[in-house]
Amino acid sequence: MATQTERSGTGQGLGARLRATSKVLPEHARAHNRSLVLQHLFHEGPTSRADLARATSLTRVTISDLVSVLITEGLVEELGTRPGQRVGKPAILVGLRTDAYQIVAVDLTEFGRMRGAVLSLTGEIVVRRQLDIDGRTGDELVDLLTRFVRRLVAAANHPVIGVGVGSPGIIDLDGRVVEAPNRGWYDVPLAEILGDRMGLPVHVANDANTAALGEFTYGGGSSGMLVVTVGAGVGAGVVVDGVRVHGQGDAAGEIGHVTVVDHGECACGRVGCLETVLSVPALRRAVADKNTEDSDAALASAGRVLGVTLAPVVSALNLTEVLLSGPRDLLDGPLREAALDTIRQRTMPAINSGLQLRMAALDEDVVLAGAAVLVLSAQLGVS
Repeated sequence: MATQTERSGTGQGLGARLRATSKVLPEHARAHNRSLVLQHLFHEGPTSRADLARATSLTRVTISDLVSVLITEGLVEELGTRPGQRVGKPAILVGLRTDAYQIVAVDLTEFGRMRGAVLSLTGEIVVRRQLDIDGRTGDELVDLLTRFVRRLVAAANHPVIGVGVGSPGIIDLDGRVVEAPNRGWYDVPLAEILGDRMGLPVHVANDANTAALGEFTYGGGSSGMLVVTVGAGVGAGVVVDGVRVHGQGDAAGEIGHVTVVDHGECACGRVGCLETVLSVPALRRAVADKNTEDSDAALASAGRVLGVTLAPVVSALNLTEVLLSGPRDLLDGPLREAALDTIRQRTMPAINSGLQLRMAALDEDVVLAGAAVLVLSAQLGVS
């Protein structure tokens, strides 16, 4: 993420914010101050210039200058005086123009289709679209994605500030897909390709990491959580102490290709990866043509495998919650319950006493919401 800021309470705001992970250099001071102002308006709502100065610890002169620039850019507007104020000179409130710009987001988690949306800056979905992939991989899939994004941009009714894409695979901070076996993508500079074709800023990240951003910003996720995405494959996004974990090689959270059983060929070329047990295609096969009792038993078995996989991760990072993102009919029931029981059996009470394992609050829209946060963070410094 381009800018990460301190996590704090939000009152009536949108959610948490990410804690800073690096020092602000002098040459970045103006961009940093701009981000502070936009962050506050995004999370706390309309605020006077004086209150902005107090909240950000910037001088009133600096705030006045920044607000003037943001008004000129069309990102901020004056909203009149605070209701009910009677003593002294009335303070004029300024607010983020969240309805004046839009974001295009795409979710590539599912095997057979891509899902997309046009969203407001506050995460409300204005337009939805989906498109069958029809088995396309490699360059053909990149071309199809380009056409899909172009349709979404054309559907927007306000200027689009950027495009966010959540994709399976290992993806570096520049939006290059290092490896996505299920998509036939290896060393594909996806953000650069789409950006050149669309003439817009494009930001691409792993779908599970993107889901974690969506839950953290819009879904009320905690500062220590793991979001497991279950679709064509399996991935996880990790937030520890309010910081999204990237890992060496940008591969943190790649639990889908941890070997957990001794059978089942995986798309990565190995045998017995978690994906062969927990992906949506694998779960659908496991419950096909079974009665309710046998279907529940098959899902519980997959849940126990997931629990065994997650127990050392939960223990090592002392996480407070694990969120599942994927089809509710498969995940929310015997599978989720068995996974939680297994984690509790395999970790210390000090670790698991407050642990929650729940469905993602944003449900199927979690990756779309996170893709919007990718754009907000990179273009506005808001998370």
